[in-house]
Amino acid sequence: YQRMGFGRVLMQFSYELSKAEGKVGSPEKPLSDLGLLSYRTFWSEMLVDLLVGYDGEISIDDLSQLTCFTVQDIMHALFSLDAIRYYHGQHCIVLSERVMEAHERFAKKKLRKVDSSCLKWTPKVFTQAELRYLQ
Repeated sequence: YQRMGFGRVLMQFSYELSKAEGKVGSPEKPLSDLGLLSYRTFWSEMLVDLLVGYDGEISIDDLSQLTCFTVQDIMHALFSLDAIRYYHGQHCIVLSERVMEAHERFAKKKLRKVDSSCLKWTPKVFTQAELRYLQ
């Protein structure tokens, strides 16, 4: 079942759960080399997809709230895309032609996706007694 997109679906599903919970998250560390590569690719693809469809100004914190990725993961993905530029005294996110071409190729692929509208889940709220028992 390798190279069929199931790992990507699980990553997307975990972030959809984070969105439903309203918490920013990151994978458990340490990751294997292949796991880290997979997550970095996933973060980059999701950020570029979001930025291409976004009109206006957006901050790294806004991106974190929209995606539930940590600020550190977002910064690493943007630096790996060479998308952070310093312009007129401030940092800007600029997507290069190379990144846009890769995004167009990515958009043409038929990928498995999680339909977040079908997600019916409520996070467990622990009482003080339950929390003491877990510690």
